[in-house]
Amino acid sequence: MFIKKIMSKDAGIISGCFTNLVVAVSCAALVMTGCGANSGHEEADNESAKQEVADAQDAASTDDQDEVQEPTRKLPAWTGKMVVYEVNIRQYSEEGTFNAFRPHLQELKDMGINTLWFMPVHPISETNRSGSLGSYYSITDYREINPEFGSKEDFIALVDEAHAMGFTVLMDWVANHTGWDCSWISEHPDWYTQNSKGEVISPEGMGWPDVADLNYDNEEMRAEMIDCMKYWIDNADIDGFRCDYATGVPVDFWESARPVLEEAKRARLEKDLEEGLPCLEDAGEILEDSSRSALYMLAEDNLVPSLLDSAFDSNYNWNLYDSIIQVGHDSKTADKLKYYLQPKMQEGTFAMNFTDNHDKNSYEYTLETGYGFDGAAAMYALTFTSEGVPLVYSGDEEGGMKALSFMEKDLIEWESDHSYRELLTELAKIRTENEALYAGSYGAVMEFDDSDNRNVLIFHRTLGDNSIKCILNLSKREQETDISSVIDASDTCLLHYVGEKKADDSFDSLEDNLMDPWEFVIIQD
Repeated sequence: MFIKKIMSKDAGIISGCFTNLVVAVSCAALVMTGCGANSGHEEADNESAKQEVADAQDAASTDDQDEVQEPTRKLPAWTGKMVVYEVNIRQYSEEGTFNAFRPHLQELKDMGINTLWFMPVHPISETNRSGSLGSYYSITDYREINPEFGSKEDFIALVDEAHAMGFTVLMDWVANHTGWDCSWISEHPDWYTQNSKGEVISPEGMGWPDVADLNYDNEEMRAEMIDCMKYWIDNADIDGFRCDYATGVPVDFWESARPVLEEAKRARLEKDLEEGLPCLEDAGEILEDSSRSALYMLAEDNLVPSLLDSAFDSNYNWNLYDSIIQVGHDSKTADKLKYYLQPKMQEGTFAMNFTDNHDKNSYEYTLETGYGFDGAAAMYALTFTSEGVPLVYSGDEEGGMKALSFMEKDLIEWESDHSYRELLTELAKIRTENEALYAGSYGAVMEFDDSDNRNVLIFHRTLGDNSIKCILNLSKREQETDISSVIDASDTCLLHYVGEKKADDSFDSLEDNLMDPWEFVIIQD
């Protein structure tokens, strides 16, 4: 049912689904055949066969992607050096309000965060609610604010203060479905997907009983959805949107929404400049160049390449996340990450790389269970220095000590023996001060250096005179590798960690060609 729904909304995705299915079935067949054929052989032979299958899977997952197209726009300059922080208002403080969060803005700024992504802030439906507080993604009214978090005036004041401090602000937008208390259901039932009995239904095959599926064959609903998005640009000066389950909404809807939102943001930037209000640092440049985007759009997707043609600027690097989890669990070697660190994308667009987010934290892994505390530090170093933009989830600066409840009050544990605050601060500083590490067309591509050890990843990014090298032991064991051709005596060590502990600002300890578990070094030529 899930494939049928997606096919009706974007037929292009189905070819990708079948490609992945063929690859998965083929690899499964190889594993089964290998197990039968090798049943009398040594365990090492089994492991070698499994690794060959894994290599084939990795290569196929990237080789089979659709051909990319040239973008029709240029992104705002501020997107190149984004360091994104996902804000979970409910769990951030005892009060769980906008006003309680505001005093923490300075802490985040000091940590090098420059972009805030607020999880949905709208009222949550009570009908068919999951849990006592419900899911943020079960929305009653797109133009209002969840009273649990405060008032609309509180939210706008928070955004204004964030802008004044130099942050850009992204709003989480849920376009695929609404909560059951949304007035659209009674006033416009034809705006929703219905069964043969004419009853509004939840998204098929998704397991989301607390939401009602929207019908994108209805043009009136489309127009109202776009107008609701525009409302928050007009009234709160939002700088962009992270669009939940963008895969489930037709590409042509997003493509029709983008120019409307662009026009609204340009009008708002003009107003900000005229009235002397805080606004984007490159607002003047944006207004002078009609080909440059005025806002940023992030799609929660990595299945529909056409979303990046003109509607979105970034998508999720789910494949990288899954792979670094496997590395953290010692079931994949670091060299296989190359396949996912450079996903095929439209020129100028880029992926969001993450070690954690609200879905993964609540339902799959914390930093500890995903990588171990030492491994998480090395994975942060990787996501901050690779192509794309890095994400930090609320509370992970203090170790992300628990899986936060999604439907209940569950305060972040802010006291921890595993703080990454200093590490993230240094990584953000390195990222924002070195143009080679910028995202998209503003930065440099990753060039991988030869490594004689599959667990050690070595790469550099060079833009003009700015060059950054990274050497990472992405394993829980000591590794031997020859790095004599990578490190030069004139190089400067920017950051050196062994696991979650900071080491001396040098790479002298690497001269014996041994790297401790999860050791990494970031070097400037």
